[in-house]
Order: sequence, then C-alpha cells, then structure tokens
Amino acid sequence: MARSPSTRRSTIYDIAEAIGASPATVSVVLNGSWRRYRIKEETAQKVLKAAEEIGYAVNMKARGLRLSRSGLAGMIIPHFRNRFFAGLAEAFEADTRDRGLCPIVVSTRRDEAIEADVTNTLLSQQVEFLFIAGVRNPTPLNALCRAAGVPSVNLDLPGSEAPSVVTDNYGGARSLTEKLLAKLHKRRTAPRDLLFLGGIAGEHATDRRIEGFRDAVAAKGRDISTEISYCGYRPSSAREALAARFETLGRMPDGLFINSITAFEGLVQFSLKVPRQAMREVSTACSDWDPFAAHLPFDVTMTRQNVEALISEGYALVDNYVPGKNPLVVVPPEFTPSSERESDWR
Repeated sequence: MARSPSTRRSTIYDIAEAIGASPATVSVVLNGSWRRYRIKEETAQKVLKAAEEIGYAVNMKARGLRLSRSGLAGMIIPHFRNRFFAGLAEAFEADTRDRGLCPIVVSTRRDEAIEADVTNTLLSQQVEFLFIAGVRNPTPLNALCRAAGVPSVNLDLPGSEAPSVVTDNYGGARSLTEKLLAKLHKRRTAPRDLLFLGGIAGEHATDRRIEGFRDAVAAKGRDISTEISYCGYRPSSAREALAARFETLGRMPDGLFINSITAFEGLVQFSLKVPRQAMREVSTACSDWDPFAAHLPFDVTMTRQNVEALISEGYALVDNYVPGKNPLVVVPPEFTPSSERESDWR
C-alpha cells in the first residue's frame, strides 16, 4: 500500500521543485553556507520559506539565516595585555550587548596564521560582522569576510579592502610633541635631543606618529636633534633600547616620546635601574594612556585613544555598509588632565 502524502517525509528535492531551484542550491542554503557560495539572500529566503511550508526539518543554523541574523558579533585583537586593546574590547562588548547581540572577542597574538584561523572559525559560526583590530595586514582577513558575504571593519590599523576606523595618529603625535617641547622650553634650558621610542617601521600608526613628531620638532624645535628607535612594543625591547641610548649619550635624552603603553612599561623598568638624578630632567610623552602614570615620580604627558568613539564609528560603518566602498574614519585622541601634571620628583 502506498504511503499517504501526508506522512511522507519532505526532501530537498521537494523544496527545489517548489521554487524552481537546483537541489544543490537548496542543500547549500539549508546547511548554512549559502553566503560562502555567493547565493543571493533572496534565494536563500525562498528556500527557507518553502522548507517551512512543506514541513522540512530546518536546522537551527538555517533558522537563524532565515532572519539574516545569528545574533553573534565577532572581534579579533592582538592581545588583552595593554589598556588600549582591553578597553577596545570592553567598549565593543558593551555596545554589542546594547544592540541585543552576543559579542565574541578573540586575541590572536599578532600571528598571521592565528588571525586567519580565528577569522575562518568566526565566519563558520555565522557572525553577522567582524571587527578586525590591530592587524598589520588585514587584507587577507577582509577577503575571507567578503567571500563569506560578511561585513568587516578594520580598527586601529587600516586596510584598503574594507572600511577602517583609526585614531588620528598624526595630529595626536604632533600635539603631544608640541606639549613636550613646551615643557622642555619652560625649564629655560636649551633642550638638546628627543628620542622617539617604540613601534615598527612601515606600520601605519608608527609612521603617522613619527610624521607628527618630526613636523612638530621642525616647527618649534629646529635646533633639537631627534633619534628614532624602532624597537617594537615589548617592555623588554624598549628597556634595552633606552639603555643603549643612555650608554651612548652618557645621560638620558632631554625628551622622550614613547610609542605605546607597553613600551612605556620599559621606561618605568629602566627608571628603577638608574640614579635618581638621571631621571630628574627628562620630560616624557606617551601616545597611549594608563591612569597609574599620574602617580609616577617623573614628568609624563599622555594621550588617550578614544575607544568608545572608535567602536561607535565602527558600528556606524556596519550599519551603512556598502560592499566595495571602504571609507577611512579618523578619530582624534584625548588629553587627560591627570596625564599632564608636572613632576614633583625634584
């Protein structure tokens, strides 16, 4: 006896016939990988609607796709160990939850293989978009997102293949250097030299900060010599580079521009190993911020990268995302009152 149509289990062939699509297309939509194969959302919606109407057992991933929402928002960062990236992650989590989404933040240790692996994993989990923060070359990751039909936004370091939001590294560094020079001239002694410490040659943030640093010196401190030390960001590397400069000069430089809070840790470590007198006349500026610096026994001026604004602008780019249009948004850093005090270590 033939089985009644009402009891027959529906198949992908029934769905394909109902909407005039191929069984392969139906299969790809139902297993949740339709974006990867560049199937139109309109087609995916037709497949899922037909599946519901004929009673096909659609899995939970496909049900999420029916609404074009997984409820997941992804972000990758290099690490959590400095206040900037930790603050960026915290701001992202807060804004994401306010939007009713679940944030996923993963650190990748500035390792290209880990960056690619994590990006693929997040895409396989159907994140609705991906924020890519602090990646020196985000282009391969942007390409993975584009192939999956998922918007991506680069934060902190820009890329040409996706919208980007960065701090105004040039303007911030120029203003910070001007404040540093003003403090040196206020002492009524002719400053001799400035050392720019930290960062990586060819990296956007470092290059722009050096431009701002040099332009400020050229405009307001023409008789001052400058030295650039590309020592990366590790505290130990900054400490060793500073020790080498100290040995060459036989003293501390008159002014220090520290390019990141982790490099600033190297200065703090070094300050504990030199005579007190060696640190007394040094003026220091740092392009990152930590509130504990206000309690250090030497003069320091800092800027704070506005993590809340960076995330807010990133979300604005997601909300207005247009494939192929990749604007660059620049966010000014802030000077914090506690970071501009004069040293009381005299």
